[in-house]
Amino acid sequence: MTNSKTIPATLIPGDGIGPEIMDSVVEILDAVGAPFAWERHIAGMAGVDAVNDPLPKDTIESIRKTGLALKGPLTTPVGGGFKSINVTMRQEFELYANLRPTKTIIPGGRYENINLVIVRENLEGYYAAMENTIPANGDPKGIALSGGYVSRKECERIVRFAFEYAVKNDRKKVTLVHKANIIKQMCGMFLEAGRKVAAEYKGKIECDERIVDACSMQLVTNPWQFDVIVTTNLFGDILSDQAAGLVGGLGMAPGANIGEKTAIFEAVHGSAPDIAGKGLANPLALLLAAVMMLRHVNRDDLADRIDTAITKLITGGEVRTRDLGGTASTQDLTAALKQAIS
Repeated sequence: MTNSKTIPATLIPGDGIGPEIMDSVVEILDAVGAPFAWERHIAGMAGVDAVNDPLPKDTIESIRKTGLALKGPLTTPVGGGFKSINVTMRQEFELYANLRPTKTIIPGGRYENINLVIVRENLEGYYAAMENTIPANGDPKGIALSGGYVSRKECERIVRFAFEYAVKNDRKKVTLVHKANIIKQMCGMFLEAGRKVAAEYKGKIECDERIVDACSMQLVTNPWQFDVIVTTNLFGDILSDQAAGLVGGLGMAPGANIGEKTAIFEAVHGSAPDIAGKGLANPLALLLAAVMMLRHVNRDDLADRIDTAITKLITGGEVRTRDLGGTASTQDLTAALKQAIS
């Protein structure tokens, strides 16, 4: 890929604070000469408001065509309404791998020098949403049931993704996280498949195992022992948010959803409608997702420039948004990052 090549990509601003942090990120990408030719589309509540569809067909077709998207946060109704659009997108495009890097940027916190990655299976587990209710105690919906499943094929694929990521990014160890002591069939299959794949990398990448509750505790007591963690859908969702808390919260947490043909990069935090339009939002999670996107298309040169600017600015401590202990607005942080890049 030459540095001058234009790369078509779908851009979804999102809901709540999404449009304002997306504007910030696009401004910074433009400042480094990022190669993306954007196709702007809507989803979430913006889609409902515009065409009464949280995932419009035009958005789906754009992503299918470009195979690449940058997405702001989308609102998901709690307890009712439409199904999570994030989950729907993962299933629609078979984005089987969720990649969540966690790295210390802000100095002086409780945890210094954190640098780990969580790889989460994205299509199966309890997020397959096999749910229903049955009568009990005179209530027609007295019991709610939720089932999950894993397949040997997907277990092997996600673990192999983690090991390949470790090889390509000079990582030393992959930790298989499970609950096979209690959920013996579903988690047992994941662990069995993980051990099989790990054997293929023996001598190249170290492998160990953790029960999920022990892993959760050790992420707090000694997170430096972890390098790459790979696990099933629900456990990966919980552990990745916990890991984000080690380095300043979800405002510093980027994510990628990767399949064989498509990759969608996102800020993993919510749409924060309570602060939307007030200039208070932190764009760094989405910007870090854009950095991952640049690396995905082999533009490490541009990714490194943005990474260096973020580290320089945040380490200096002079310009930080309120969630990071500062007073800067979204626009202040954007301007400062552009200055740091130049």
